[in-house]
Amino acid sequence: MSQPRMKKGEADDLPEADAFAGAPHPRHVYSLVGHERAEAEMLSAYREGCLAHAWLIGGKEGIGKATLAWRFARFLLANPDPAARAVREALNLHVEPTHSAARLLAGLAHPDFALIRREWKTNPKRLATEIAVEDVRAGLQVFQLSAAFGGWRVAIVDSAEDLNPNSANALLKMVEEPPQRSLILIISHRPSQVLPTIRSRCRRLRLDPLNQDEINRAVGGLGPPLSEAGHEAIAAAAKRANGSVREALIRLAPESEGAGALIDAILAGLPRPDPRAVARLAEAVGGRAGDETYRAFHRDLYDWLVTYARDVEPRSLRVEEIGGLWDRIRAAQRETDELNLDRKLHILALFAEIAATARRG
Repeated sequence: MSQPRMKKGEADDLPEADAFAGAPHPRHVYSLVGHERAEAEMLSAYREGCLAHAWLIGGKEGIGKATLAWRFARFLLANPDPAARAVREALNLHVEPTHSAARLLAGLAHPDFALIRREWKTNPKRLATEIAVEDVRAGLQVFQLSAAFGGWRVAIVDSAEDLNPNSANALLKMVEEPPQRSLILIISHRPSQVLPTIRSRCRRLRLDPLNQDEINRAVGGLGPPLSEAGHEAIAAAAKRANGSVREALIRLAPESEGAGALIDAILAGLPRPDPRAVARLAEAVGGRAGDETYRAFHRDLYDWLVTYARDVEPRSLRVEEIGGLWDRIRAAQRETDELNLDRKLHILALFAEIAATARRG
């Protein structure tokens, strides 16, 4: 059964699955740092009347994919006619925050828009660990109705990795047979793992990691308190962020101070990291304050597995062993999240599994 949807106002202070705690949600960000080529590609497709009905926006987590998706959605809903002068003369996808479409989107109140993401659950009170099929179907209802303003109907899916098999198939049905003047923007941190039938029906747009200067500017544009961390601290975080604003923010967050360096040290020692560092990580992921460290570690671990599989050396773990390890880690993470199990024990068991796999290799 799907959870009852909360009314506007009830959910204003609840955590959002598609936002970094303490930073503005992408729907409130009106500037785009980097990705000028991708933005120009979207604008050109719309202006020339060859807009794909579904886009798969891929790239490392925290580099601006959601910001670009919201920017495109805002532009279409504010400019429903691709032949209009405002579209022909536009230099980019910017829409003023005072525009009625922008205000409605900022309040998640636009009748021609749907956001499909992991939702807040009331029993128990926490974010869902995946996007339920009921939430996908509810979001896609926007395409079953006539556009309230006679223009486009738009949905953002953030992110594809949070879809389970049933919700992915529900999305596929709409991607296969979209109505006229509809747009689905699917955000993916690992596009190669998206359901192939969805991937083949989308126009794919790959975003590159940001450089250090771009991360500095992006963090500075988020406003206080994040922008008040100080130039040196922001620059140091940007240098170690691997092209991701989100990774920089994790390193700047007071509650996760030192977590980025700890994760770096552990990954550098894989598949046999320093057990003392593993124990410190297990302690750091406990409770709400450790949420971002917990998510960041898993994101970086999956990236390490991909790199390790690609650059595998003789006498190292075989590729098929890495694939099995990936599946076991994913299953353990999902079980830990869904059943609200002890994260410390999960981390310790995870590294025991990695060590056992390495010994077998």
